[in-house]
Amino acid sequence: MISLYFDPGLGAMIVQGIVAFAAGVLLFSKNIMYKVKAFFGLIKEEDDTYDSIDIDEEDTENNDDTK
Repeated sequence: MISLYFDPGLGAMIVQGIVAFAAGVLLFSKNIMYKVKAFFGLIKEEDDTYDSIDIDEEDTENNDDTK
């Protein structure tokens, strides 16, 4: 009979491998599902009002005169 010795380092490495594999499968499947939904047009467009940080030049000129 062959007996195996698992030290704490090997046990931690096995657990880390299992967690990394599960995270990889989860992220990969999420990416695939996003692409499938985008292909069929099932993704809702979000109205992002904070994507633009343009500043009008009028506002900056008025603020420079008051200094």
